[in-house]
Amino acid sequence: MNHGNPSDASFRLLYRIGAIAAFVFLLFTLVPLVLMIVQPLPPYGGGAALLEFIAAHPLLYVAELVCFTGLSIPAMVFFLALGVALWPSGKDLALLGSVLGIGSEIAALAFASSPPSLNGGLLGLSAQYMAANEGLRPSIAAAAAALQAFANGFTLIGVLTALGIFIVSIPMRRSSFPGWVSILGLITGGSGMILEATRDLVGPLYALYGILLLVWPAGIGYGLLRLSTSGIDNVIEKGQ
Repeated sequence: MNHGNPSDASFRLLYRIGAIAAFVFLLFTLVPLVLMIVQPLPPYGGGAALLEFIAAHPLLYVAELVCFTGLSIPAMVFFLALGVALWPSGKDLALLGSVLGIGSEIAALAFASSPPSLNGGLLGLSAQYMAANEGLRPSIAAAAAALQAFANGFTLIGVLTALGIFIVSIPMRRSSFPGWVSILGLITGGSGMILEATRDLVGPLYALYGILLLVWPAGIGYGLLRLSTSGIDNVIEKGQ
């Protein structure tokens, strides 16, 4: 059965780029997760402690900051491709889900902040703190604590991203994407909304969402890549 999939030649390049973006997103998610397992985490409390941590682990901090905020760029691309691909299967939900996903990633990128305690401005404050005398350090540490609270308060953006994942997965059930990708998206988005909202409370359980964010983009990339190479009359049946 043909599910009304816009996989003509005018969209194939978009799907191909979206597939690549999904795999880049996967990579940008994997790298900081591995670093967080094998290296110490930035401290959540105390501006001075965080600034000293950044000074002691500058490359680690920059790598996590670049990956966690930089993944917003490929995310925007594949959410756009998903919105187009799923449009015939449910215009309202495809549009709403893709707009939520893109909007949340724009906000994350604009503020260059992300839990845990990641903010570009803290790099400069760390250098100032280490070079300052004892009289100036408390004021710099207070400024860092404010930026740290700002970065760790970005859970709402994570909730909106998870909501976007959940919503686009609903019309995906009626599309040419394999059925397992839709089910995985519903699980990823549903659990992501809960775990993002309770991130400071669930502790290690949050890693479950991180694992799902490694598997779900792979499914999205796979589905978009198949769309980019198939004609509208040769769409692979749902769930195959």
